[in-house]
Amino acid sequence: MAARSRIARDPVHHPHFARWYARLAPLADERLGLARYRAELVAGLSGRVIEIGAGSGLNFRHFPGTVSEVVAIEPERHLRMRAADEALRAEVPVDVAPGVAEALPVKSEAFDGAVACLVLCSVRDQRRALAELFRVLRPGGQLRLLEHCRAEGRGLVAVQWMADHTAWPLLAGGCHTGRDTLAAVRAAGFEIVEQRPLRIPPGRFPVPSAPHVLATARRPA
Repeated sequence: MAARSRIARDPVHHPHFARWYARLAPLADERLGLARYRAELVAGLSGRVIEIGAGSGLNFRHFPGTVSEVVAIEPERHLRMRAADEALRAEVPVDVAPGVAEALPVKSEAFDGAVACLVLCSVRDQRRALAELFRVLRPGGQLRLLEHCRAEGRGLVAVQWMADHTAWPLLAGGCHTGRDTLAAVRAAGFEIVEQRPLRIPPGRFPVPSAPHVLATARRPA
């Protein structure tokens, strides 16, 4: 009975990955420049903001003072506990809550902005998660994205396909490196306002997780 209850409470359960991620993500912020991209991701946001898959809360310190509240949704228990600790040090009010991106526990059109940072690669149903983000954003609201994305070169696309269909998702908490996330964002009804391709880490070696995109999308008014 206890095991069944735990599964019901924790629809996402990657305990080993969560602990590994919580330790290494701050190093990636420092050594790979991710902290700078996180700051760019949330710059200029205002009002109420929802962040899905908030992880250990590394974005919280970057939210500008124009944000009145952040509702941070994180389904993995260990990461959620880390995020709750990080929320106490944030300069803006942050409420960390359990939930999954495919069924957000919030009202429709309740937010001025939404943030998806390194999460749409790992949600079980990307289409449904984006539909939920569309639902909870007010018309004209912005969706900010820092995500893995499908590579442009055929060689790296092949490497991504192989990784995503073998061990990569098992080792990386369900991550799929080659999803065409921007196409999915458009299909969900968003307008892409701007986008910038990134390679993290930089280099010519075909690491499947290296292609990223930093983008702003908008729910039409």
